Amino acid sequence: MRRDTIARLKRRTFLLASLASAQNPPIPVIDTHIHLFDVSRPQGVPWPPKENTVLYKTALPDRYRKLATEFGIVGAIEIEASPWLEDNQWVLDVAAKDEILVGTVGDIEPGTPDFRKHLDRFHRNPLFRGIRYGNLWPRDGHTDDLDKMIDRREFVADLKALDGAGLVLDSANPNPRLIHGLLRASDAVPNLRIVIDHLPKLEIPTDAAAKKAYYADLHELGKRPQVFVKISSVLRNVNGRVPEDLGFYRGLLDELWGIFGEDRVLYGSDWPNSDSLAEYPHIFRIVHEYVATKPREAQEKYFWRNSRAAYKWIKRDPAQPG
Repeated sequence: MRRDTIARLKRRTFLLASLASAQNPPIPVIDTHIHLFDVSRPQGVPWPPKENTVLYKTALPDRYRKLATEFGIVGAIEIEASPWLEDNQWVLDVAAKDEILVGTVGDIEPGTPDFRKHLDRFHRNPLFRGIRYGNLWPRDGHTDDLDKMIDRREFVADLKALDGAGLVLDSANPNPRLIHGLLRASDAVPNLRIVIDHLPKLEIPTDAAAKKAYYADLHELGKRPQVFVKISSVLRNVNGRVPEDLGFYRGLLDELWGIFGEDRVLYGSDWPNSDSLAEYPHIFRIVHEYVATKPREAQEKYFWRNSRAAYKWIKRDPAQPG
């Protein structure tokens, strides 16, 4: 890394620490989107691939603590990074050893014969807060397609079981088709809490009809109090460069905040996947700078209160709020 880049990061780190200390009292932060994996395991990991030299490094709570706590992070929710069934248990075992983890969202496939059995097994652990579904993993030769699967009665029945257990459906890597599928899932299971991840990175259609349909779906989801959205994966690579100015992102952030409102937006870093674009200080600085202009109550909602409403996470450390 170039010396000027390191110097900029150090200045930002100092600025963010100063901002946090200036708050009276400081606002605690729950990061609702981090991934954990250990590339040294004998069985390896399904993600990230070895050829990705930026990401192919063990990511465990101790590494996360060292870079995140100085920004007021007091807790985090782990989001699945593997379709392997037993990796749900692996994450729960890791979480048991570090109280910074207040919950985990696992991977169990709705609509399969053993879904209820696996749900019952992992839900016995109060740290298991839901499942992730969407544009993720190959499954029997196809990629998760919520808009297609919602037509299956057994799939909807499993979503109802998820809701009955008080757990959440977390989406993955949004596109307009997934947004439409989430709307249909909300229609089919009206009380199911849904969290849309990484919405800032969705590529908005350029075709007029497709764009109109996408915004119609998004605004309808925006009316539903049980649907939350992560202001995560905000940064963009534009022609080989990642803009560092909030002004580049402000319009989109204003749009999403306006559609969903201050009661249903969540902070998520997407660490360590976010390292592909920038280091943690920059990831946090952009959203902190954006939210800092809002009333303290709105800041608290974004940084931790809304995450409690969405995930019903488990307080494990005195520093954690609620």
